[in-house]
Amino acid sequence: MKEKDQFASYPSLREHVVLVTGGATGIGAAIVEEFAFQGSRVAFLDIDANASSQLVAEISPRCTHAPLFLACDLTDIAALRSAIAQVEATLGAVNVLVNNAASDDRHSYADVTPEYWDARMAINLRHQFFAIQAIAPRMIAAGGGSIINMSSIGWIIPSTGMPAYVACKAAIVGLTRTMAHELGKSNIRVNSVLPGAILTERQRRLWWTPQYEAEIMANQALKRSLAPEEVARLVLFLAADDSAGITNQSYVIDGGWV
Repeated sequence: MKEKDQFASYPSLREHVVLVTGGATGIGAAIVEEFAFQGSRVAFLDIDANASSQLVAEISPRCTHAPLFLACDLTDIAALRSAIAQVEATLGAVNVLVNNAASDDRHSYADVTPEYWDARMAINLRHQFFAIQAIAPRMIAAGGGSIINMSSIGWIIPSTGMPAYVACKAAIVGLTRTMAHELGKSNIRVNSVLPGAILTERQRRLWWTPQYEAEIMANQALKRSLAPEEVARLVLFLAADDSAGITNQSYVIDGGWV
């Protein structure tokens, strides 16, 4: 990959308060890092304290503002609201919200129980809405902002072997579209990003078999793996004033799969 100084710098993101959910690893960690290197004041929520602490230690010496990590189980909406209030009390009104946290655990449709279904909704969908609801009042008072909801191409392909996850990722696009119209009058933009097969450490460890890689290369127009930082740079654009006229949209980054 190219050095970071070969990519775009966004002056409008400097000193902006950015909140990322699920920021400890994978795409979320890349998003935290890219915003930090733009001079943003980044906070992120995650349940993985060890990975989060390592990320903060790695990034802090190389950016203007050390990222703020708050441990939070996003399935606990009271805890989510409390964490967001703490971010606002520490850093100020959130200018950019990136709803990233998710879990793409595989599951057979035949084995899904009502309890498992509800748990997948809580991990992959519910917190996105309640995070928007929680940050909206101060974002409105601040005169606007940008919300980026992370979806997936999984519902477009469609992927199999994880129907509850795929249902959530489709719902996120619908949530994005309605909230763009709910909040647009307050100068708040809401967009979604739909990654394809991104080579995160989790993907490599759990599912990136030679067979899966062959399937990816057969379907993508680009015959190479996509990295988390490539997704993060799209998120930067949607957060910055360079995209000030863009809302209610879904951006696919999948190497040309769909």
